Amino acid sequence: MDPELMRSLGQAGAAAVLGLAAAGSALGTGSAGLAAVGAWKRCYALDKPVPFILVTFVGAPLSQTIYGMILMNAVVRSADEAFVAGAVVGWPAMLAVGLFGGAAMGASAWLQGRVGAAAADAIGETGQGFGNYLMAIGVVETVALFVLVFMQAVL
Repeated sequence: MDPELMRSLGQAGAAAVLGLAAAGSALGTGSAGLAAVGAWKRCYALDKPVPFILVTFVGAPLSQTIYGMILMNAVVRSADEAFVAGAVVGWPAMLAVGLFGGAAMGASAWLQGRVGAAAADAIGETGQGFGNYLMAIGVVETVALFVLVFMQAVL
């Protein structure tokens, strides 16, 4: 196989990881954002204090895009180093890291947004529990961190 093609296939993994992680972040922030807007609307309608802190839940899934970018850079670096060395035989691993790592990060972001949506609804109604909800969001975040760290070992 042509070395340029192998390098390009490896770099496709880099594009995949960022794209999939970012797609999950978009779904997650969208989910949490919709719930936050609903909670704010309810507070306005009931003339209750409006908790700005809900923005924390909306923004939480964005970190997976950053993790995707870090892993993307690792894949690009791996593809470039292998190409310079004259052997890009690791392109299937690079592509797999991109696809599976990006999918896992994207799922983490999406589900983190779903947890954030439930948290926004709960705080909008009760005004309590921020720390507990943030811990639940953090546990979901940990999946993406594990993927980021462990997928780099494959490269």
